[in-house]
Parts: sequence; C-alpha cells; structure tokens
Amino acid sequence: MNRKTLKRSLNFSISIAVITFVLAAIFSIVSNVALDGTIWTIGLIIVFIIVFIGVVFDMMGIAAAAATEQPFHAMAAEKVTGAKESIVIVRNADRFASFCNDVIGDIAGIVSGTAAALVVTQLVDVFNTGRPTLSIVLTSIVAALTVGGKAFGKTLAMTKSTQIILFAGKLAFFVENKLNIRILPSLKKKNNKQEI
Repeated sequence: MNRKTLKRSLNFSISIAVITFVLAAIFSIVSNVALDGTIWTIGLIIVFIIVFIGVVFDMMGIAAAAATEQPFHAMAAEKVTGAKESIVIVRNADRFASFCNDVIGDIAGIVSGTAAALVVTQLVDVFNTGRPTLSIVLTSIVAALTVGGKAFGKTLAMTKSTQIILFAGKLAFFVENKLNIRILPSLKKKNNKQEI
C-alpha cells in the first residue's frame, strides 16, 4: 500500500469515525426522548423501526457492491430521476457500503439494544414480571428480527441490486436537490469511463 492510498484510507476512516460518533449520539438521544414517558407498546414499535432501518441500510450497502453501472447509464440517457446518483453510488460502492453497513447498520444494532432495555424496564413495571425473563425474551426477538431481516435483505440485494440502488439514487436526488444537502461526490471520470 503506497503512502497516498494509506493517507486516503486513514482520512476516510477518521471521517467515518466522526460521522459514526455524531450519528450514534443523535440516534441515542432521539430514541431515548421518543421512549421517555411512552407506553411500552409504542416503545416496542420504536425498537422494531430501528431494527428495520438497520436491515434496510445493510441491504442497500450489499446492493451497491453487487450492482453494475451499465443499467444506470441507459437510465441516465433517458433522464430517469436518480440514475446519475446511482452511478455515483456504484462507483463509490466501497464507501457507500461501509457507511450503510458499518455506520448505520451497527448504530441501529446498538441503539435497538439500548431501546429494548428501556422497553424491558417499562414491561417490568406493567406486568410485575422478573427483569431477566423479559430481557432474554425481548433481546432474543430483536436479535432474531435483525439477523433474519439481514439474511433476507442480502438475498434481495443480490437479486434486485439495480432496483435497490435506483431507489437509493432517488433518495439521494431528493436530499440533494430538494433539501440542498450534498451527500454524494460529484460524478467524475473514473477508470476511463465516460462522464455523464
């Protein structure tokens, strides 16, 4: 590994670590505020939503690694919304997958565990049941949904990668053009590929 590649990798790792810290704090604060004072059924729904977010982002990360550029070039020529953004995602699949799987996916896993612990506390108060029993049951359910969901998502990502990345491209288009928040690098020539 040459010095330039090492420096680029180090800079990316540091930026990902900072982004993870910020997003983890945001996720934790939002989930704690949302769960504070809510009934246990709402709390359980919040836990499942967090699990779902983790599964969806994990699926998008895998789809980026499995997708190819060619279908999106054809879509971009036909002015399909999100096609250009999809090309950027595929060209930066390693970084996109790292963000989706390692940042959002792992944060969702950690926060869902914390949120589940808060729900267990609520359930103990409501049902007068032992904490260890409820903790084991709820943790097992969250783990099963997470692992089962990601397994299903991986299969879907490998077979429907183009559709999934086009969806991600449309989301990126909306964020960048409607909310004016830049989240993707500009589309440049890479490996002698024609610029769109």
